[in-house]
Amino acid sequence: MSNQTLVLDTHLRSPSISTFTHNERVGYLMNYGVHPMAFSTMQPDMEYFDIPGVGYIAYARYWGMQFVLSDPICDNKHTEMMLDRFVQRFPNAIFAQVTKNVVDILHRKHGFYGTQFGSESKIPLADWNLRGSKKQIIRTAINQAKAQGVEIKEGPFDKQTKKISESWIKTRKCKNNEIRFLIRPMLMDYKEGIRYFYAYQNGEAVGFVFFDPIYRDGKLVAYVPNISRACASFKQGLWYPMMVHAMEIFKAEGVEYMDMGLIPLMLADEIEEQESKPLRLIQSKIYAWGNSLYNFKGLGFAKSRFQGEIVKTYVCHRNMLPSIAMVAMFRLTRLI
Repeated sequence: MSNQTLVLDTHLRSPSISTFTHNERVGYLMNYGVHPMAFSTMQPDMEYFDIPGVGYIAYARYWGMQFVLSDPICDNKHTEMMLDRFVQRFPNAIFAQVTKNVVDILHRKHGFYGTQFGSESKIPLADWNLRGSKKQIIRTAINQAKAQGVEIKEGPFDKQTKKISESWIKTRKCKNNEIRFLIRPMLMDYKEGIRYFYAYQNGEAVGFVFFDPIYRDGKLVAYVPNISRACASFKQGLWYPMMVHAMEIFKAEGVEYMDMGLIPLMLADEIEEQESKPLRLIQSKIYAWGNSLYNFKGLGFAKSRFQGEIVKTYVCHRNMLPSIAMVAMFRLTRLI
């Protein structure tokens, strides 16, 4: 056995918590940050379960519980080992917005439920175009923006950003606080790779979309629109023309795809064998009646217009009906 193998085996037996330097963590992110929420693991108030030479798991604490965000940031061959070590340390953790691979491991080895939490939409950019009847609303929004003299530009962080955001939040279902955890904060210390696109009218910024990078094997392969706002007085759907402008630039740069990010509570009709039926029932009721809490249906409609490939995303939980944990997660995210 080589010295390198001995070092790795020692780390696997004794995983650490938050041992990486900032630069080391960024290195793992850029090599293995293919999950759409990988960049969001760098947001403030996160804690880390680090295994040197392997990768990390990001989580937040609330009400004495651990809430994991995203799949482990590591090579796929180490995912199972990292989950085993993490569950050994935190046996009742909740895993939010994870892939089916994580679900299968946690269900098979640790008896977790893996219940669909929502969907994601991925758009291959090489074939992206504006044709099709379902994209008519996008074309209409682009034409309206042009008619009103809106110009979209990529640039540095604009001083009008905070003003637009504060105005936008006042129009939302959840007015008191900016959502966090499942959506990273608008302002973060770590900004490397973020792209900023703004809509301007009469020289003033009236909307913006921030795109976070997605990495695979040390290369940038995609973007995800994580933060978007529009001036409350502009009703013509600025998000669509800003998105299309950015997608056309990314396509020209050779970026593989756009990940539209989470569409919460957009669930498939079939229930998989590892899912919690009671939790699925509650989620369907929230989706049907909870639009006063969050604009689930509006978000789902807007993202569906881009006709991307739908991929399921899950929440993994120890108990069949994790009522307290789900309330805690809604509190953590500031939805309630």
